[in-house]
Amino acid sequence: MHGNRAMRWAACLFAMLLTALAPQFAVAAESSADEQAQRQQTQPHNNAPVWRDVRGGDNRYQTTQVRGVETSVLVQPQGETWRQIRNGPITIYGGWLLVLVLVALGAFYWWRGKIMLSHPRTGRVIERFSGWDRLVHWATAISFVILAVSGLIMLFGKYILLPLFGYTLFSWLAILSKNLHNFVGPLFAVCTVVMFFTFVKDNIWQRGDWQWILKAGGLFTGKHVPSWRFNIAEKSWFWLGVTFLGIISSVTGFILDFPNFAQGRETMQAANVIHAITAVLFIAAALGHIYIGTIGMEDAYETMRSGQVDETWAKEHHEYWYNDVKGGRVGGGSPSAAHASAMKEGWKL
Repeated sequence: MHGNRAMRWAACLFAMLLTALAPQFAVAAESSADEQAQRQQTQPHNNAPVWRDVRGGDNRYQTTQVRGVETSVLVQPQGETWRQIRNGPITIYGGWLLVLVLVALGAFYWWRGKIMLSHPRTGRVIERFSGWDRLVHWATAISFVILAVSGLIMLFGKYILLPLFGYTLFSWLAILSKNLHNFVGPLFAVCTVVMFFTFVKDNIWQRGDWQWILKAGGLFTGKHVPSWRFNIAEKSWFWLGVTFLGIISSVTGFILDFPNFAQGRETMQAANVIHAITAVLFIAAALGHIYIGTIGMEDAYETMRSGQVDETWAKEHHEYWYNDVKGGRVGGGSPSAAHASAMKEGWKL
């Protein structure tokens, strides 16, 4: 009996409290509605308060049944920062860097032309690269070219190719580039490691390298500058390009390629920025290497294709190494059987 009476008193008090507070609730609701209506008039579709709550990660407004890294994050503000960096400085300055390198190489070729041999060929060839050396080099080079072309399409394609090809063709090209990039990337990483152990012994600093630096290898004067198996420019490409940039691009590439190892979006965005910057620098340096190895120097491409060089070429470009080969102090060889046969017939190789 007394319990029922107490419940009735509590209900009456609660009703009186609601009656007293109702005007305040009504005023607040009306004020909120007025503010929202005014916002829609001055700033249509502006839901800034809602998005502030979502961006702030306030758990009062968001729940999820999925457990994992960042599963409770509905909107990640750092994503906009990443987008602005990628589409801003990296794209703009990276693009201009590649253009300037191409222009510089073109200007140098126009001024200097192909670097030719100063003396006639002897007809005697020695081995410069073994079959294993060439296999490692070409596997690394081909995988690098695939990654470079596909990466450039993904980074600059929407600015250059999309207006030319249209959405349909460019979408297929972008999808193909993405898949090639994802699958060839790990192969390039393996090739980088193998190349390091294959060529590191001949890329250590040696006596005479400083003189090569001071004289810029004779690139501008045309004067002969002796060097070992690899000159300092090739050694710099090996350490700064293939090794340093190759390792950084490979590590960041693995982070992006395998997102199932619990790395969050912020980690992957940082990896993407580092990967893009490294890749642009890598490509810019590789353009110089490709230039010298193709149109920039006589017989440079044939050297890596066949593995053999004429003694004149070896002496003019790598005299220290040539002397070691002739003295039997390092690997090399006497004229090949094919060459000996050709000399008997009076052919010129």
